[in-house]
Amino acid sequence: MKVRILGSSNDSANTVQYVSSYLINGTLAIDAGCLGFHGKPVDQANVGHVLLTHCHADHIASLPFFIENVWNPGPDCPAVYASSETLTALRSFVFNDVVWPDFEALSRDLPPFIRMEVLLPEVCANIDGLTVLPVCVNHTVPTFAYVVQDNSSAVIFAADSGPTERLWQVAREIKYLRAVFLEASFPNRMWKIADEARHLTPEMFAREVAKAPEDVRIIAVHLKAAYRDEITRELEELQLPSLEIGTSGREYSF
Repeated sequence: MKVRILGSSNDSANTVQYVSSYLINGTLAIDAGCLGFHGKPVDQANVGHVLLTHCHADHIASLPFFIENVWNPGPDCPAVYASSETLTALRSFVFNDVVWPDFEALSRDLPPFIRMEVLLPEVCANIDGLTVLPVCVNHTVPTFAYVVQDNSSAVIFAADSGPTERLWQVAREIKYLRAVFLEASFPNRMWKIADEARHLTPEMFAREVAKAPEDVRIIAVHLKAAYRDEITRELEELQLPSLEIGTSGREYSF
């Protein structure tokens, strides 16, 4: 399995992340914060499946542009998978003929633009040759973490979440778990806002890592751009042997 963290800044693509998108094997995306700004339309057209963790803007911002970029007058279109709550939010607040055209309605009379598919908590789905397991986590809106597996490896995309338990229970049962992409959004001094917003600081991050199986790579992501240097320093001070700071544009192999 190959995972790329898509960069969201032309000025510093290897460090600053303003929004969230991951690309798996070049064809399946997790979140669409910057998916629609990635490469050229011909590159985006390789992506046939998008898993959304939740409906916050930094995870869906470029989805309308992505759908527009890859549309062609044929029978195929991207499939977007998420919880029922996230899909309802997309229909109500994005694809509503006010903020953006209702692509589902247009798909009834034109070659299809989008197909929306509901995922259920802890019910596996086979998507693009991979097994995907959604797991609910602790955020301010309904949010899925995703366990993504092929025949020889599994990776967890832990999504936006404060301290959580069920995800780690699931993690300890997974064979061939290779890595967890885990958020660290705010520096320690901002623990109160992190707690209110259901995000992690480095201190909270360390407590979550202690719940993870041993010998699994922990890749820190979702570092708020304004505090990235401070968060990075505090993460490195933890001296966790399994820790890596996620790098935009890098391809991770598992």
